[in-house]
Amino acid sequence: MVLTLEKGLPPISSPPRDGWPEIQKVFSKPTSRLGDTMQSTLAMILAGGSGDRLSLLCEERAKPAVPFAGKYRIIDFALSNCVNSGIFDVALLTQYNPRSLVDHIGIGRPWGLDRTRSGVRLLQPYKSRSASDWYRDTGDAVYQNLYFVDEQRADEVLILAGDHVYTMRYDLMVNFHRQRNAAVTVGVVEVAPEETSRFGILTLDHMNRIKDFEEKPKVAKSNLGSMGIYVFNKQVLMQVLEQVGGNGHGTDFGGHIIPSMLGKYNVYGYKMQGYWRDVGTIEAYWKTSMDLITDLPPLNLYDPELAVMTAEESNAPVKTGPNSRISRSLVCNGCIVNGEVRNSILSPGVYVEEGAQVIDSVIFGDCVIGRGAVVQKTIVDEHSQIGAGAHVGCSDDLTPNQEEPQKLNCGINVVGIGSRIPEGAKIGRNCKIGCWVEPGDFDSEFTPSGGSVKRRTPRRFHA
Repeated sequence: MVLTLEKGLPPISSPPRDGWPEIQKVFSKPTSRLGDTMQSTLAMILAGGSGDRLSLLCEERAKPAVPFAGKYRIIDFALSNCVNSGIFDVALLTQYNPRSLVDHIGIGRPWGLDRTRSGVRLLQPYKSRSASDWYRDTGDAVYQNLYFVDEQRADEVLILAGDHVYTMRYDLMVNFHRQRNAAVTVGVVEVAPEETSRFGILTLDHMNRIKDFEEKPKVAKSNLGSMGIYVFNKQVLMQVLEQVGGNGHGTDFGGHIIPSMLGKYNVYGYKMQGYWRDVGTIEAYWKTSMDLITDLPPLNLYDPELAVMTAEESNAPVKTGPNSRISRSLVCNGCIVNGEVRNSILSPGVYVEEGAQVIDSVIFGDCVIGRGAVVQKTIVDEHSQIGAGAHVGCSDDLTPNQEEPQKLNCGINVVGIGSRIPEGAKIGRNCKIGCWVEPGDFDSEFTPSGGSVKRRTPRRFHA
């Protein structure tokens, strides 16, 4: 359970009158109201991306398996949205570093997807004598699994990205698609003008038909961005992918397939109302995390009708010491806080020792922040230790990281999984402390802004 520990904040939403028993109803109530109408919908979640722009966070895990909001993984949002929409036929297309993602999903029990005739299936790229290879892009991933799509008793195929943070009722979008007899419907959201170059940008007519679609334009014609959510008629999807698949050319949904369908099929846009974020960069991930600890968070994690479910479990309570101070933060089960935590998110099992400060940061599970250490505007991956008296984020110098200037340039440090920062170390901004780094890997006590520290000896086994 994620806890908000600052006193005096206004409620996130009106709480259920009867408290926890009311919240439990969402897990026990019959799903026939949604399930009966969604039985003919197959969801395919694209979860195989390498997450290069998330730097060290994806060095040893798939992007959808990156922890978020303390107790969740990013993939939990798409899976929970499916279940909350009455969609229980779900396929997960994996590829890059799949182990942590596969371990997290298991047989799908936390989401009620451990079913005999439906449930969650994991589809991985494979090699045979006649066909198949690594997935080249989003459309190719689905193309290589058309045999699976063809076998399903589905009228619509819902294509989802596994790396976005939002809550949404997909059944409303599917019904919109059906009512307009659309060949494909694209989820649409308004994006900030300065971010249009990161998205597929489209324009709609007065009937919400898509008139124009351009992937990541330098100069945008509108601020309507594609969410990477598509509802296809099954037969149309198979027809389009059969035409373009296997030809050696690009088959990306946003870059190629949707633009090629304009003028030939009924292509509609469905405007999504509410909070949605693509957390594909370090800055976007950090900003989305910080959104959760504002006075009125734009993403409500406490709505029982749109509950976000996860496999992560920790029954130990939060423990605070006599001199601890916690303000505007999310602190998960199993944490021990003897120091100060401000504007931050602590995943399960984090230990903040006496006199330590965690400020504007995201700390993944089972980390130790040593006595008197300061961690500021930093993402610290799992099983890491910050030595006593160390100061991570100690400089106002915003020099971009020398190794990854396009990924680490907004003042945020990233500490890789299993790292051990030595006592008294001083680390500037936009720094990259590699996975499984040991104290002996640091050349000096001070790592200037834009610097990186790597493990000098290879590690034999990966997490």
